[in-house]
This record gives sequence, C-alpha cells and structure tokens, in this order.
Amino acid sequence: MKIDMITIVLAVITAAVGFLIGNLLRKKSSDAIVASAEELAAKMLEESKRQAETITKEATLQAKDVVYQAKAEFERETKEKRRDLQALEKRLQQKEENLDKKVNLLDQRDAEFIKREQTLVTKEQGIAQKEEKLNQLISEERTRLENISGMTAVEAKKILMETMENEAKLDAAKRIKAIEEEAKETADKKSKEIMALAIQRYAGEYVAERTVSVVALPSDEMKGRIIGREGRNIRALEAATGIDLIIDDTPEAVILSGFNPVRREVAKLSLEKLIADGRIHPGRIEEVVAKAEEEIEQAMKEAGEQAAFDLGVHGIHPEILKLIGRLKYRTSYSQNVYQHSLEVAFLCGIMASELGINVKQAKRAGLLHDLGKAVDHEVEGSHAVIGAELAKKYGESPKIIHAIMAHHEDEKPATVLAVLVQAADALSGARPGARREMMETYVKRLEIWRGLLHHSAA
Repeated sequence: MKIDMITIVLAVITAAVGFLIGNLLRKKSSDAIVASAEELAAKMLEESKRQAETITKEATLQAKDVVYQAKAEFERETKEKRRDLQALEKRLQQKEENLDKKVNLLDQRDAEFIKREQTLVTKEQGIAQKEEKLNQLISEERTRLENISGMTAVEAKKILMETMENEAKLDAAKRIKAIEEEAKETADKKSKEIMALAIQRYAGEYVAERTVSVVALPSDEMKGRIIGREGRNIRALEAATGIDLIIDDTPEAVILSGFNPVRREVAKLSLEKLIADGRIHPGRIEEVVAKAEEEIEQAMKEAGEQAAFDLGVHGIHPEILKLIGRLKYRTSYSQNVYQHSLEVAFLCGIMASELGINVKQAKRAGLLHDLGKAVDHEVEGSHAVIGAELAKKYGESPKIIHAIMAHHEDEKPATVLAVLVQAADALSGARPGARREMMETYVKRLEIWRGLLHHSAA
C-alpha cells in the first residue's frame, strides 16, 4: 500500500512537471518543442514507474526478511521455554518422589515408635509390679525386725546415727590432734631453719657503732679561740647549731651535747671546719654552719637513695628517703639505726624468700620499720606510731604501715609480714655485741621471736 502511494505521488509530480513544461514550451516554442517535451515527460514517467517497481520489490524483500527473522526468534524462544518447562517438570517430579520416600520413612518410624512405646509401657507395668512386691517384702522384713529387736525403725535409725556421730567426732578429734602436733613440729623446725639461715646469710659491716660527739683539738690553746672574747664565739656556735658545747678539762677535746643527732653532726662538722680554717668569729661561724647544714642534707639524701638502691626497693617518696638518711646520725643502744634498718631489711628479705612471700615488700617494711626514730626527738609518741603516720602520709601501702606500727606491739601483728619485721628487728638488735646487752637477754629475746616466727610459718 505504501509503495502504491509513492508511485502515485511520483506520477502526479511528473505530470505536473510535464504540464508546466508544456505550457512554457507552447508559449515560447513551436509545436516541435512541445512534442519533444511530451516525449521527455513520457520517458520520465516510464523511469519513475521502473524506480517505483524497484523500490517496491526491495521493500517486499525486506519485509519478508523481517518476517522470517521474527519467526526464527519466536521459534528459538519457544524451544528454550519448552526446555525450561521440561527441566522444571523433571525437578518437580524428583521432589515428589523424595517426598514420597520421606513419607514412607516417617510411616515406618511411627510404626517403630508405637511398637517401642508399647514395649516400654509393658516394662513399666512389670517394674511397678516388682517395686510394689519389693516394698511389701521390705515392709514385712521391717515389721519382723521390729518384733525381734523390740524397737521401731525410727528409734533404730536414731541410735545408729548417734553411734556414727560419736565415732566420727572421736576420729576427727584424733586426726586434728595429730595434724596439730605434726604442724607444730614442722613449724618449729622450719622457724629454726629460717632464723638460722637468715643469720648465717647476712654479714653486717660491723656489729655496733659507739658514737660520741667529741671533736679532737690540735692543742688546748684552741679551746680559748673557740670560746672567744667574753664567750661570743661559743655562744654564736651554740645559737647557730642548737647544740651545747662542753669545754672542760678533757685534754685536746670538745664535747658536743644535744638530743638532735643531725644538729649534733652539723655542729661537729662545723667545728672541725673552723678548726681547720683557723678563722673563728661569729660571722664566719654562721657561714660555716650554713655550709655544713647543706652538706649534711645532701649526705642524708644520698644515704637514703643508696639504701633503697642496695635493697632494690623503688618508688619510695623522696621525703622518706631523706628521713632514712637521717638515721645515719641516730643511734639506739649504741647501734647505728641506719645500719640496723638495712640489716633488718636484708633479714626480712631472706626469711620472706624462705616462706615464699613477697621479698621486695618484706625488704621495704624492714627498711622503714624505724622511720619514726628520725624525728622522735621532735614529735611526741612511740617511734613505731610516728613511723606509721609518716608512711601513711607519704603513700605507703596498708601492709607496710601495719608492719611498722606492729613491730613493737603498738598494734597486734595481723600479717606474716608484721611478724617477719618483728623477728628481723629482734635478730638485728639482739645479736651479741650489737647492743649493750648480756648473753642471757639475747637468748631470751631469740626464744620469744622464734616462737612468733613459728606461728607465722604454721
């Protein structure tokens, strides 16, 4: 249809062109020209028809080709869908077969379950009958026994339980006594071994230190220079140090008297410097005393740090280290407290190692146990209580504080660590020659502390 329309349009266009050309030619040309134009128009019309036929054929072929391709595509899709449907149908058939098998299996299991259930019911009935028969026999036997013994089952059970209870108590008491005796024997032996080992393994640099604040003079003439005109030099020295100077008939010596061991050491060092320098007057005295105080402060700090380093104890507050250094100038029963504290720390560490408790904590407690003696001449109270308060102030642990407080029974020992510090303190202070005590006192104190260590080991 579309091709016919194209042919008609071409024919109309050709006719119109021929008509126009004919009109023009008629007006301007002769009849021959008109004839030629008509012939030309006829040729053009013929050519147009041929082209229209060609186009029509091509369009027809294209249309057939499109129809053929569409048909082929439709057939291909149809085949694929048919294959998909066949595969789906096959899977459905397989699933149906599997379901049939499962149904059959379930039917078989149901049958087996019903059969087992029936068997169990039968067995339960048999067990119930046997149990009933057994209970009847037990009841008959119990009645017969009650008739023979002349007592009920409750009474017999009560007598049996009382008998077993008494026997168990007796056995338990015997066992407890045996364990206690064994523990006492073992603990006594262990405590002796630990104390002996601690004494053997620790060797102090010296036993006791007999410190007296005496300054040697090059000659007795120096006494007059120390006193000064109208006593101004000695007054200046006493005012600067807080220590009394005793200048008597003792040849070539000046005695320093005072409760504060650090001030006494400052006075001693200052006087020695003044004697060596030779210039002794109030202005020079104040200068030398100030320098001596700085040196003593530095020496105390270094002594505290050295003690902590030697023991391997770290994290101690700097103020506590300084107080430990002050103990270097403190004595107790002629025993140097600084050396005594180091000795107690080492002994605590040895005994703690044998008992399997924290060695560093034991050393720390031993080192700090006499901390209060560094300031006990300035603060009221027992040196154990003062030391515990200082340790608490500078952040020591409750166990360390308790060990310090309890080492002279200001507080009842509640931990093994506290007992260890007591024992080590006794060992260090009670050794022959450590203090001005007799052998009998030494042995007595050792017996007391061995008993305490005996309980801690138990």
